Amino acid sequence: MLPQLSAEQVHAALPWLALAETLTQAFVAPPEAPVRTAHAMSAADMLLFMPAWNERAIGMKLVTVIPTAGHFGGHTVDASYLLLDRATGSPRAMLDGEALTVRRTAATSALAARALAAPSPTRLLVVGTGRLAPYMVRAYHALHPTLQHIVVWGRNAETTQQLATELLDHGLPVSAATSLADAVHEADIVSCVTTAREPVVLGEWLRAGTHLDLVGGFTPAMREADDVAVSRARIVVDSMDSALKEAGDLTQPLAAGIISHDAIVGDLGAVLRGEVMARRSAQDITLFKSVGHALEDLAAALLAGAAFLTPSS
Repeated sequence: MLPQLSAEQVHAALPWLALAETLTQAFVAPPEAPVRTAHAMSAADMLLFMPAWNERAIGMKLVTVIPTAGHFGGHTVDASYLLLDRATGSPRAMLDGEALTVRRTAATSALAARALAAPSPTRLLVVGTGRLAPYMVRAYHALHPTLQHIVVWGRNAETTQQLATELLDHGLPVSAATSLADAVHEADIVSCVTTAREPVVLGEWLRAGTHLDLVGGFTPAMREADDVAVSRARIVVDSMDSALKEAGDLTQPLAAGIISHDAIVGDLGAVLRGEVMARRSAQDITLFKSVGHALEDLAAALLAGAAFLTPSS
């Protein structure tokens, strides 16, 4: 029977520092990872495929987006990850795709901030209270030891306070924000993990030197930051091909002529290889736009499923 790693096993197998190192290596020397394909199964239901491969393994993430899944005991978004041996093509393990996704997404953002944010950030704001938000807090806290204040904000004050309390009870320095504008202005790093279709963060709120991390939007119709924020920033993406196809935070202002392609200084791999200097001074506003990249999934899956790709397997 094909070994299966549960969500709990995937989380346990991906400690933040080890995962960040693995992702760094993957961005510096990326595997083959075509832009994901999406198929409409109905007016509302989507099926997404995210493949990647290197000399060791082949990985495929299968994602379903079915808004009515809850009526049948499922989740609106669900995911599974299949890991195969590169030499034989034989399946080696099946991993919980949601756990893999939230873990690698949060670690990638925190890793990008190490390269893009001003040195020694002390204040982090996480905008959004969904399933990814607590992992974003944990990843940033693990990879940025200078952080002293972490603030969360969401549209529902009660849900926001519940999340802040839960994280505080786990020993993290988290509080709930009441004013989003004030919280953005005070933050060194602003991380957005929403499904917003209209901008949530306004550029006029950003201080010079702020790093803006936009994670939630993954279609051309989604926006988390307004044109002013994007036009003030030096922009880095996880994947140039994917971002220019899927990221509404970039495709919309590009189409409107608000920014040019020159505003996107490069991808994260180029920054980590030292080919691009995204931050030139402490006053620069930097922006990392991620839409999710299959290389991140493969890197994390290889770390979590290493035992299943040994010669004896």
